[in-house]
Amino acid sequence: MKSSLLLFLLPVILLSSFNVKKKEPKIIVPNAKIQTEINRDSIIAYAKQYLGTPYVYASSNPKKGFDCSGFVSFVFSNFGLTLPRSSSGYKNLGTALKPEEFKVGDVLVFYGYKNRNIVGHVGIICEANGMQSKFIHASSGKAQQVTITALDTEHYTKRFYKCVDVLSK
Repeated sequence: MKSSLLLFLLPVILLSSFNVKKKEPKIIVPNAKIQTEINRDSIIAYAKQYLGTPYVYASSNPKKGFDCSGFVSFVFSNFGLTLPRSSSGYKNLGTALKPEEFKVGDVLVFYGYKNRNIVGHVGIICEANGMQSKFIHASSGKAQQVTITALDTEHYTKRFYKCVDVLSK
């Protein structure tokens, strides 16, 4: 009986051994650096996909539109970074940079156009050149959409509060 059972099980055992999936060997690269920094140019490339998206107050929905902080928080969330959803949340965020320290991907913070005591607008530097930088933002002004604007226009230089690096730790 044992021999007939063995003859019955032997083909099953042999066939099952052919269906075993082999594990792929792990490739270990000595001294490989794990990327923990977010590429600043990638942020801008991603943000530029939304040029022309309408301005919609209190929205962070790319299918409907953005307000300024909704746009900034939406862009950075794509890279795993949580930023304030309201422009007022940027007032005490980070340390103010000097103009010569401005980099692509830094966030510009502006006072409101009526009140210089409250923060009222934010945008992302897309071309860094100190106070002659350009920034991408959801504008509630004439543009009424996501647009790129020069920081050295009178409307924005008068309202400039600070620039912060939200990517460096």
